[in-house]
Parts: sequence; C-alpha cells; structure tokens
Amino acid sequence: MEETTQPEVRIQAPAIVFPGATSRHETAYRTAHDLLGRRAPREALEVIEPALEEEPTNRGLRSLRVWAYLMRAQLQKAHDELVELVAEDPSDAWSRHALGRALERQSRYAEALPHLRLAAAMTGDPEHEYDVLRVERLAGQITPGG
Repeated sequence: MEETTQPEVRIQAPAIVFPGATSRHETAYRTAHDLLGRRAPREALEVIEPALEEEPTNRGLRSLRVWAYLMRAQLQKAHDELVELVAEDPSDAWSRHALGRALERQSRYAEALPHLRLAAAMTGDPEHEYDVLRVERLAGQITPGG
C-alpha cells in the first residue's frame, strides 16, 4: 500500500492590534515593527500615523512608515520621507540605502547610485555592495563580464 503525504499548510494569523497598543509611541513602534515583519504594511500604517501625530519628529516611527511605504510600493511617499531623514542625519546608513533603493525602483539609477555607494561604504555590508553593482549595471556604467 502506498503512503501519501499531505502538503504542509501554513496558516498565518491575521494582524491584530489590541486596544491601547498604540497609545504610546514606544508601544506603537513595537506593534508596527511586528506588523511589518508579518508583511502587513496597511495595518502598520494604521498604528504609525496616530503615533506620529503626537510625535511627528520621531525618527524610528518615520523609518517604519518608510518601510511600510516601500512594502506597498508607494515609492514617491517613501522617497519624500527619506529625503528628509537623510537631510536631518546624513550618517543614517539605513535611510540612505533605502533612499537609493526607492530611487532604483523608480528607474532613477543615476540618482540612486550616490546614496547606494555611500551606504555601502558606511556599512561595509556585502548586500549593499551588490546593490551598487546591480544599479551600476542597470545604469549602463558597467557591462556584464566587462
């Protein structure tokens, strides 16, 4: 008799925000970060926006909002917020790299490259260096095998 195996089924619980989970920006940050980790950007934005109304300069919440925008492919919103974040703190490698990626996703390769190069130099992260090479290739600055 042949034994059949059932395919593994993964069920992910829907994102749940409990009452009071957004009343303080620290809690809102943790909740939104968890939601983004679960790939629930719409729900994360619902948590982030009220917290930012109370504390509009909170860089952590603003960075999470950018992450949500990038996940939702709201690239212009992400770009606008990232330009401000980079202007406020040019040493923020995450914001600089995210700005480069947002520009790349809009096919604005020449504008993306300085941000990606600087983020790669700041972090030494091989993934960031790979991003630079990919965008250089897309921009026609290097040719494959060349």
